[in-house]
Order: sequence, then structure tokens, then C-alpha cells
Amino acid sequence: MTTHEFETTPRAGSGVRVLVVGASIAGPALAHWLGRRGAEVTVVERAPSLRPGGQAVDARGVAKEVIRRMGLDAAVRAACTDTAGAHTVDADGNVLETFRADDDGGDGYIADIEILRGDLSQVLYDDTRDRAEYIFGDRIAELTQDADGVDVTFASGDRRRFDLVIGADGLHSSLRAMVFGPHERFVRHLGHVLAFYSVPNEFGLDRWLIDHQEPGRSAGLRPIQDATRAMAMFSFTAADLDVDYRDVEAQKRLLRERMAGLGWLTPRILAHLDDTPDFYLDQVAQVVMDRWSSGRVGLLGDAAFSSSPMSGQGTGLALVGAYLLAGELAAAGWDPEAGFAGYERRMRPFVEANQEIGRLHARSRDIPAPDAEPTPEPDMEWLTDLIDRAINGAELPGYEGAPDSAAPTAPSATTPSATTPSATTPSATSSVRP
Repeated sequence: MTTHEFETTPRAGSGVRVLVVGASIAGPALAHWLGRRGAEVTVVERAPSLRPGGQAVDARGVAKEVIRRMGLDAAVRAACTDTAGAHTVDADGNVLETFRADDDGGDGYIADIEILRGDLSQVLYDDTRDRAEYIFGDRIAELTQDADGVDVTFASGDRRRFDLVIGADGLHSSLRAMVFGPHERFVRHLGHVLAFYSVPNEFGLDRWLIDHQEPGRSAGLRPIQDATRAMAMFSFTAADLDVDYRDVEAQKRLLRERMAGLGWLTPRILAHLDDTPDFYLDQVAQVVMDRWSSGRVGLLGDAAFSSSPMSGQGTGLALVGAYLLAGELAAAGWDPEAGFAGYERRMRPFVEANQEIGRLHARSRDIPAPDAEPTPEPDMEWLTDLIDRAINGAELPGYEGAPDSAAPTAPSATTPSATTPSATTPSATSSVRP
């Protein structure tokens, strides 16, 4: 992939011009829907190319319907990990608990649509690369908006004007900090750290995720499409993380320190830490904001409402949010005030349910103090309702009055109901796990 040249003059026949910041999942998904609604889309990504690998992400409930409406169901499923299920094991590898991909109608702990973040990003990029302009290796350096548009100066020195700017640049969103304020105002750490990286599959892994947990930390392996490799997963509790999220070597040292003495296959997995091409470590955190827009600038995905990997629903929020944001803007005639208001109204209950799931899961993995009272059992009726709202709780309007240049099928006015997990079974409560 090469960096595209900027254009400083309008293109013939252009409609509303939208700059999308970030080319992981939320950004390309939004580019798809904006393009179908008639907008001219530019996506800028500070990384020099798409980032491969990463954690496995899931699509459940309404997110699967969004993928279907995108016409990408076959492409996404072809890139899935094809994980059959998951085993939790003790230090000797003995199976303690089993979850299957078809539990809860495919919306359980292991979703039937499970795909590496980098693979889903590639599918979305391939789908939109000919209809949207992608610029890699650059970022916004300065932004000024007025009643009619947004003037953007890029770090490369190029300047352009857009009608709207949408930040889909993740938990550490630079655009959010630039327009809405410092990260500390919005980021809520949940006291855990997650790490992922690919390793040679010398462990005989075959379509089954394996997870070993001890109080306050865990290690695991999950299959990926390339059967010669596997994805390593680690988690540990950390009230504070004094490591720069861009300092990879410091992060690796921290991981080794926190995993010292953990049994099972942990030492063999850590032996590959220095030669992996795709190491990732970060705090488990949520983004909580009173509003996701300011004038002609809006936010999407983790930049706006990270629910944390503990919810298992970050990708679903990004996909559903992209559909609703583009639809509401187009239905409002691209009026930012009305479009952003409709988007927030439709998305916020869905976001809040998923953020509550993330907080519940994080608390369930905390190490209790020696004198702490036992955690009360949750109200199962309430939990069942919460899980259903977190999976199926967003209505997807058909937006029949808005332009749609490439609708693969005629969508229904609302999303069909997916199977509601039974909260009386172990897999139901586990469906909120990452």
C-alpha cells in the first residue's frame, strides 16, 4: 500500500466531503456506509499500512445483521478463525470447562463470527479501497471548524476542507484529545491489562481456544486461519500501568514480570515474545463521554464509546455505530446537528448496556481483598435482559428515504431478534467474556 497524494481542489461531481480518521475497523466500516449514502470519503491513518494480527474480535446479534447488509457476510466468514470452541484448563492442561461456537445461537463466549482484528480490517479495506481515498502514514496536525466546514492541516503539510470529520482512531484517539479534551477526562481504566501476539503453533492447537486462569492473571492460545501459527493471549490485574503504550520493549518487560511463575504452557509461549511481528499490550479501559460530537466533528467506535475487550462487543459497537452514523447523517440531509443527535439517541442505550457488561466482567476477574465480603450472585433475570440488550439492543432502521447506491438486499425496518442466551447456563454468563 502506498500513500496517496492529497488533492487541494474539489473533484468533479463531489457531494458532501467527509474525513474519517483511523483505518482499523470503525473507520473503513464507516467509509462503506458513507460511500453508499453518497458522500466522498477520505480515510487518513497514521500507521504506514494496515496493521495485521491483533486479538480475535466477534460479531454477535445486530452486528451480524450489519455485516449482512454490507454484503460482506461471505467475505467475513471466509476470513474467520474457524474456532470450534474453547476449553479452560488447569496448570496440567486438564479441561475444566468447555464452550462451543454454536452455544446461544452463535452469540456465546465463542461467537460463530470470530475473526482477527487485522483480518476484518483487511476485508473492510478491500471492500472500500476503490470507493474511498486512503492516506497512510499521515495524521491531522491542526483542525479549525466554522459553521460551513472544517479546515484540516495534516502533518505532511497539506491542507484541505471537509464538510465533516469523524474520529475512528481508537481508545487513544488523537482527534478526541484535539477537539474534546485530554484523555483523562474520558478514559476509565478497569484495572486489567491485555496482551496479544502471534506465535508458531508448536502446541498442537486445532480449532480450539485454550485458556488457563489463576487469580488475577491468565494465559491462553487461540487458533487462527494459518494453522502453522496461533495467537497468544495474556491478561493481568494492574490498578495503574506506568508504561508508554507506544514503548513496545517496556511493555514486553512488564508482561514477563507479571507472568513470572504462571504455570501451564506460559514459559513456552513467552519464549516467542521477542520474535513476534505483531505484539500488542494495553490497559482495559472504557471511554465515557456525555456527547460524541462537537459542531462538525464526531466520534465513532472506541474513540467515542470503548466498552473494553472485557465486553466482547467492541467490534459490534463499531459496526453498528458506523451503520447508524452514516444513516442518520444522510437522513438528516447531512446536517451535523440533526444527524449526530439521531446517531447518539439510537446508539447510547446499546453502548451503555455493553459498557455495563465490560465492567461486570472486569470486576469478576479482580482479586478480592483478604477481608472482602463474598460477591453476591447477580439477579439472573436482570443479567439475561442485560445480555440481550448488549447483543440485540440496537434498532437498525432501513433508511429507505436516504440514498443507497449498493444495497445488496432490501433490509427490514428493524433487526430480527437473535437468540437470547439463557443466563442459567455457564455459557450464557461467559458470553460477555473477551
